[in-house]
Amino acid sequence: MLDDILLADPRALTALDTGGVLRGAATAGAQVRSAAQGAADARVGDLAGARPRALVLVRRPGASGPAAGLLTAVLGPSSPVPVVVVDTVPSWIGPLDVVVAHTADADDVDLADGVAFAVRRGAEVVLSAPTDGPVASAGAGRARLVEQRIPVPPGLDLPRALAVGLSVVGSLELLSSPLDPGLDALADQLDTEAERNQPAHEPFMNPAKSLALRLADRTPLLWGTDPLGAAAAVHAAGALATHAGVVAHADEVGRAATATGLLRAIDHAARESDVFHDPFDDPDGGAEAPPPRLVLLATVEEDPGQVTLRRAGRMWQSADVVHPVDEIARGVPHAPLLRAGLLASRFDVAAVYLGLATRSIDPGHLSTGAGREES
Repeated sequence: MLDDILLADPRALTALDTGGVLRGAATAGAQVRSAAQGAADARVGDLAGARPRALVLVRRPGASGPAAGLLTAVLGPSSPVPVVVVDTVPSWIGPLDVVVAHTADADDVDLADGVAFAVRRGAEVVLSAPTDGPVASAGAGRARLVEQRIPVPPGLDLPRALAVGLSVVGSLELLSSPLDPGLDALADQLDTEAERNQPAHEPFMNPAKSLALRLADRTPLLWGTDPLGAAAAVHAAGALATHAGVVAHADEVGRAATATGLLRAIDHAARESDVFHDPFDDPDGGAEAPPPRLVLLATVEEDPGQVTLRRAGRMWQSADVVHPVDEIARGVPHAPLLRAGLLASRFDVAAVYLGLATRSIDPGHLSTGAGREES
């Protein structure tokens, strides 16, 4: 059970957070700035003017998977080059390809083998990894190594992984509108979000605490109303699993709406929340699983309700909608990307708050290994 009194007590939260996980989650903006500077130092900008045969995103355990999903959604079907997401470097890799890989595991032997193979075949490799260990050694002198300068607890390095990928995408000029090489707009938004979510703020002023309260004792159904929202939802489900031990379902709303069992569960939960509902009139029987909480994640300008109606054929009045247009106004350059980054960060912090307030995850355990990511 969630201790909502604990969420309102910043001293108690700080005392319980022995691993500094909340502090790590607040470094999202700093991670973006550090990664952008690291990419500049690694001369990722030298890729400018290149038109690769393929942009290959290597998905390894951890943040690289959600980062690849976000990058793929940002580029979309209008990408001027094929975007290939793989778990291992493919055998066809060659000198016309650009490979992007991120890991927090310096000893990922499979990735080390893939990096060595890619550089041997002449591919351009941009690698975000700790500077020690087999992964960095595999690309030594041949891969563009973006050093990991800000240590964070496991599961909180998505900002760094995303920033490195965006640096490559920006250098290759794959977007119709150019990205700021320093990624300052994204970093600034993440800093502002961290300020809103700091422990001293009461839940009604703290979006992450408020979200944690809404998800407590529920089975979260995190459905994106657009590709970037769906990618953020996948990351959010992973964050809840990592930091709070919560199992969540994540998908794009059109696909999710084909899961008829989930639709019945949503409708049943909505009936249960009716003040006139008779709890003894339950033809489906008592469910042992926590009731679902539908959360719609949206990043585009269009109203999420209208998008849901078009894609799923119906709307859910009981759904929570996380559509940060108040924080990032319509018309801002790359607004959907900024909103997706904000959503990912908010769910990271909400998951940490939920884990602390339910005491479901040992925060000291989450800090294990963070120190070895220092350069």
